[in-house]
Amino acid sequence: MENFNPNDICVPNGNYFALPFDTDNGELILISAPWDVTTSYRAGTAKAPDAILDASLQVDLYDYDFGKIYEKGIATHPFDEDMLSESKKARVHAEKVISRLEIGLSSKDWTIAKPLEHINESCEKMNKTIYETAKSYLDKGKKVALVGGDHSTPYGLIKATAEKYGEIAILHIDAHADLRKAYEGFTYSHASIMYNVVNDVKELTQLTQVGIRDFCEDEKNIIDTNDKITTFFDRDIHNNLFEGETWEKICKKICDTLPKNIYISLDIDGLSPEYCTNTGTPVPGGLSYNELVYLLVFLKKSGKNIIGFDLVEVSQIDENSVDANIGARLLYKLSLLCLEQ
Repeated sequence: MENFNPNDICVPNGNYFALPFDTDNGELILISAPWDVTTSYRAGTAKAPDAILDASLQVDLYDYDFGKIYEKGIATHPFDEDMLSESKKARVHAEKVISRLEIGLSSKDWTIAKPLEHINESCEKMNKTIYETAKSYLDKGKKVALVGGDHSTPYGLIKATAEKYGEIAILHIDAHADLRKAYEGFTYSHASIMYNVVNDVKELTQLTQVGIRDFCEDEKNIIDTNDKITTFFDRDIHNNLFEGETWEKICKKICDTLPKNIYISLDIDGLSPEYCTNTGTPVPGGLSYNELVYLLVFLKKSGKNIIGFDLVEVSQIDENSVDANIGARLLYKLSLLCLEQ
């Protein structure tokens, strides 16, 4: 920090926000997950970490809500080129599977079964890599966060974080419930992340979902019958706002479902689509940027401790879109919130 001027132009150094911290002296480690295998509508999230890193150079470091807390240290884990390469290969197989399912073939059809096996093996390898990387930092007393990539990518981080802390509660902000079992035959589908976490992570005590507005009947049944899950549907949130309830009161209700220690899983499509026009599965409705930031700051004021987080499903199609810029600013807010405790 000695020769670092936070008021000066950012000089690219391979770190998010061009901060002068490494994984030894940073308190929070950001892991990039350039992975885009199981996206079921539009691809592109594998490019997000690079796009967000570039956009992060435009973020002013002094923050209205958190001041100079970045000085505790936000560090960047080295980019994994092998993961990106494997994502590209597995995505080719995934597109074949999806196209054949869309014409009515069964996942047991021989033209689907073999590539499906390859995809699930690739996803398991990705999960193991992220798990082991996260665990190595958590064992050193660091906090760890993930920049996706599609929403399948945080599984390993969530498992490692849960093992570290003994219990884990998740605040899940998303347009989708992500409670489908092995969607399209992909065990670790982006649409199955919360199903897998609920069923595999024994340390999970609470899953609070916010902004959900796209879900199937099976997912609704899981929400209605699992005592660990509390869902604030987007329709209910906005009906209450239209009828005079304040966003502050709604945020209090959300916070009241959560214990002190929280992991945040933020899918960018939890926002209204004008903030994330290129995300893989945009859905009308959702939170505004300011509503989301208010909720994050409300968590701070409520004394919550953010033990980790992920930011996923950002997709930057071209230099004229705002997705990565908004993603970078949310990444910064989440990082500062995580450093608060």
